[in-house]
Amino acid sequence: MLSDIEIANSIKLKPICEVAKDINLSEEDIELYGKYKAKINDSAFEKTKNSKNGKLILVTAVNPTPAGEGKTTVTIGLGQAMNKIGKKTVIALREPSMGPVFGIKGGATGGGYSQALPMEDINLHFTGDMHAITSANNLLCAMLDNHIHQGNRLGIDPRRVLITRCLDTNDRALRNTVVGLGGTKNGIPREDKFVITVATEVMAILCLASDLDDLKSRLGNILVAYTYQGNPIYAKDLKAEGSMAALLKDAIKPNLVQTTEGNPIIMHGGPFANIAHGCNSVRATKLALKLGDYCITEAGFGADLGAEKFLDIKCRKANLKPSCIVIVATIRALKYNGGEKTANLKSENAEALKKGICNLGVHISNMRKYGVPIVVALNNFETDTEREIGIVKKFAESMHCDFAVCKVHAEGGAGGTELASAVIKACEKESDFSPIYDVDATIKEKIAIVAHEIYHAGGALYSPEAENGIKEIEKLGKSNLPICIAKTQYSISDDPEKLGAPQNFEINIKDVYLSNGAEFIVVIAGNILRMPGLPKIPAAQSIDIDGNGKISGLF
Repeated sequence: MLSDIEIANSIKLKPICEVAKDINLSEEDIELYGKYKAKINDSAFEKTKNSKNGKLILVTAVNPTPAGEGKTTVTIGLGQAMNKIGKKTVIALREPSMGPVFGIKGGATGGGYSQALPMEDINLHFTGDMHAITSANNLLCAMLDNHIHQGNRLGIDPRRVLITRCLDTNDRALRNTVVGLGGTKNGIPREDKFVITVATEVMAILCLASDLDDLKSRLGNILVAYTYQGNPIYAKDLKAEGSMAALLKDAIKPNLVQTTEGNPIIMHGGPFANIAHGCNSVRATKLALKLGDYCITEAGFGADLGAEKFLDIKCRKANLKPSCIVIVATIRALKYNGGEKTANLKSENAEALKKGICNLGVHISNMRKYGVPIVVALNNFETDTEREIGIVKKFAESMHCDFAVCKVHAEGGAGGTELASAVIKACEKESDFSPIYDVDATIKEKIAIVAHEIYHAGGALYSPEAENGIKEIEKLGKSNLPICIAKTQYSISDDPEKLGAPQNFEINIKDVYLSNGAEFIVVIAGNILRMPGLPKIPAAQSIDIDGNGKISGLF
């Protein structure tokens, strides 16, 4: 069996100009980054602004497990299948972070015969968007510390600096640091920290901004610190937004790549869903809707994280209305949720499957609350038995969901035509989309609604830091914003050990703070970290390159 990278290397790529032409973009609408990657410039937005929108399809999944769910693979394969049966479809994806690429799992561009290509470039530096976001964020941090060092005209309290530095690599040693050491020439010593680039507010802003002017305005609105008197300081007070926007002038342009079958993928932005809002950029999604009759996009991790934030934050902000939600599940993942050990997941175990299938059930019931038709996609593995497939199909049908077996990893688009037909059928049904909470509710009311309706919690426990954070946001008059809850991806609860469908637990709210430029409120639940660490054996140990520049070990 070929590895993902071997399959990727076996594909003859179409020149990106040809991919662009397939969706009616001219060479003037794109900026080439080599032969197989391009940026899409503003002329494409201008020429399509009066075009009719296609139908929006969101792909989400059950909670992730060590067995894998293949959400990105299914997203890409579904797009290939839709195009194969004659439906003009554009895929909109997030960009991978190099943290996971070198950390826990290697590449993040799908798998098998449903991949985003050129996968090596995308998984590594791509077109430089992550570096630009890192630089813009760290420039703001440098300007703030320099302001304090150069006399502190604004009276910033070094103990109340909120903005943190970032790096697009997993590095636990940087979670807590001290800066300014080494004498008076090196600044004012203070405690600091690093977060991973995809968890920064700058990343969120890039993904939610409508254009360059909106981007610059939002950057200026980042709340960076408080004064000794308790007054807020924003990035615009440091006159940082112009230079930050200048660093992001190319990063705000979506990227165009292709699938293993030469279909278009617009790939842009990459916030994690467990510590950020987990969706690709509004610009990418809106452009994909203009360029195709269907736009297929995904949201990170399980439906309790990425899909909830897609529906309650992104759709609300961008006035998007999905026509269909696809929930991806694997028999392996459901057996894992039923208590089966990882080593035994390839063997048939109907009892573990029946026990763990409640995890799929909770996501179906949660997504139904948004009023959008649902399709269950069973991502097929060769070890799945007919009996096990029948159990999942019967369960999905008992919950009044359309169901399809998906074999896109092994067969590409041809293995997704059953799913494509189910999705097209679902898109013709009535969709009455609505977010599950009113933004004008209090912060605690919004947290309670998500905790109860999506996590199935019985209540919430607030730390003193969280209580103080809520008071500060209310004092600033910013409580009428959506909430972005950061929590573990491995459970619908805030405890990764609670598999299946736990209920009536109390979710622990550790901190609450304002992302003013992104225009949402971040809620930290449980022991979630915004700077991941590397595992005992990081994927970086397996990645290599030979003298001819051929990369190996990247999945």
